Amino acid sequence: MTFYQNAIRDERIREYVPVCRILAQKNTVGAEKWIGNCNIQPLISDSVDCGKLEKNGSFLLDFGIELHGGIRIINLGEEGRIRIRFGESVGEAAGTPNQCHAIHDTELAVPQFGMVEYGNTAFRFVQIDNLGGTLPLLNVIAVALFRDLKYVGAFESSDERLNRIWKTAAYTLLLNMQDYIYDGAKRDRLVWMGDLHPEIRGILAAFRDTSLIRKSLDFLTATTPLPNAMNNIRTYSCWWVISLADYYHATGDLEYLRRQKDYLLELLELYSSYIGPDGGECIPERRFLDWPNDGNPAAKHAGLQGLLFWMFRAGELLLTALECDPFPAIEAQKRLKRHIPDCAGSKAAAAIQTVSGLSSPIDIILNDPFHGVSTFYGFYMLLAQPTRPALELIRCYWGAMLERGATTFWEDFNLDWLENSGRIDEFTPEGKLDLHADFGAYCYKGLRHSLCHGWACGPMPFLSERVLGVKFLEPGGKKILIRPELGGLEYVSGRYPTPFGPVSVTVEGPGKVRIEAPSEIEIIR
Repeated sequence: MTFYQNAIRDERIREYVPVCRILAQKNTVGAEKWIGNCNIQPLISDSVDCGKLEKNGSFLLDFGIELHGGIRIINLGEEGRIRIRFGESVGEAAGTPNQCHAIHDTELAVPQFGMVEYGNTAFRFVQIDNLGGTLPLLNVIAVALFRDLKYVGAFESSDERLNRIWKTAAYTLLLNMQDYIYDGAKRDRLVWMGDLHPEIRGILAAFRDTSLIRKSLDFLTATTPLPNAMNNIRTYSCWWVISLADYYHATGDLEYLRRQKDYLLELLELYSSYIGPDGGECIPERRFLDWPNDGNPAAKHAGLQGLLFWMFRAGELLLTALECDPFPAIEAQKRLKRHIPDCAGSKAAAAIQTVSGLSSPIDIILNDPFHGVSTFYGFYMLLAQPTRPALELIRCYWGAMLERGATTFWEDFNLDWLENSGRIDEFTPEGKLDLHADFGAYCYKGLRHSLCHGWACGPMPFLSERVLGVKFLEPGGKKILIRPELGGLEYVSGRYPTPFGPVSVTVEGPGKVRIEAPSEIEIIR
């Protein structure tokens, strides 16, 4: 029930998470009392023994895992004033955090015999500096804000590294599922249509509840009247059609699809005009593929040719489902097929051309396989190559973030950053580089770099779809092909969500495949 007219209820829940360890402290007494402490209520009692933050004192706390939300500080003394800094890394919390999209560095008044809550961001570490007199603090506790969703999807294998990567990718995605599907939980707390696509594929592989997909897609159409472009990026509207097709194919939600009909038809007609006489795409500005190729016109053209082709393939599926004439989408694909641009060595462009079905320049993707990768387009690079090398890329690239202390996956990463750099969960040793502050590129340099970015979840849907071998042959999973590809693994087991309930797949050796599925689903082997 609600008491408030026109109120909107928050669909998320709150949990209190205690301090895991204290990394640094100065002028404190009894700070260890906050470790594991779950007190959330101030009280007045002479018998209470609490930690004290003396004048000019400070401490740096670790909550053990990346969280989304803020902290609650409980003061049992006089009013005071503090400086608080949130960090996804130790270096960020101890330094000067970036203020984009959320405040991570501020001064607060602490009430007398009361509590203060602050923060709406992603963090693992918090540094607090006392700017006044002694503060007897009963507790400092994190307030985690997230969606209480059950992981219906699952993945286990004989490779524990891959298992941990699947779970970390799923958790990264969950932290970005807030009011809408965010791009980043700390920075870029926005609904970016292109960036949403890997996240939507991840949600479909992990959760039964897909309502946030609809909510986020609806937000973009409602705020983007045609002929405007989503997020003011002309190419991002292509991703809306692709994402809508993926959602419909996974759920069979024809009612939702019908509500998109008018927008879809107008959008497809508009984008058919972006095919030139020779079949080449001529999408107007802003033309965006990804940041690494933003200054490479040849690679961008090659990638956008594949993206536009993919858009019309998805459009053909949707028009058929809506019982509309699919001929315009089919004809657009034929025109685009007449022009196959060279990828100019770009793995992103080669991956989009391959995944879309436009072409298959896989040699570009397999050349120097661990470089030229990004956490965003890494998903498409995985889809575009055979299973065995794809698993090696996951182990090496995403696994390296875990080795350096990550509990969520990052906006960007380069294996070259590992040379002479430290961990994100420790102070950087003298003579080494700070893996967070000293690296990054494009718009995500230094501490602006997000260490919990939803588009980095790509290994999770890849492992669930490719390795478990789950492929929907009909919208809504009425008919599913199960053909696992172990890529050298000895054992895999997992679940994939469907509207009828999860499909379970277990492979214990050659020819030893066990499948459990709801009776409504026809399984093809």
